[in-house]
Amino acid sequence: MPGLRADQARRRVSRTTKSSGRHSYCKPCHNARTRETKQRLYGGNREYHLRRRYRIGEKEFQELLAEQGGVRAICGTPDPQHLDHDHRTGWVRGILCFNCNGGLGQFRDDQSRLAEAITYLRGTTWQRVLIHPGVYQMCSPTRGRPPSPRS
Repeated sequence: MPGLRADQARRRVSRTTKSSGRHSYCKPCHNARTRETKQRLYGGNREYHLRRRYRIGEKEFQELLAEQGGVRAICGTPDPQHLDHDHRTGWVRGILCFNCNGGLGQFRDDQSRLAEAITYLRGTTWQRVLIHPGVYQMCSPTRGRPPSPRS
């Protein structure tokens, strides 16, 4: 196998599996075999990951990206990389950025938790209120306390 030192090659046994069911080849050989298999069967690591984890391929990923207009589904910024999926069904919902995908995960995909978070933010942040066409007034939050004065 590539990358083996002479002493590693001598210690290598002819069988690929021991009676315990564990493989008898070393970690560098295992990694090389895994890379070769992923390349041969899937065309690369990304395709393997998408197929194994989400049951879609790079082609389906690109189609979904085109449906989203080439931007992230929530924040709308370019270059989305992370697939979002429903943890109950496994169905892919969209392509997001790392932060939006992680945020949904932190709220456990629960719409009521997200609604409570929005209510919380609305009550603790300054809001622009339209008082006349083109004229806004900043209203103070209904909860929270002002930051301490700097010394």
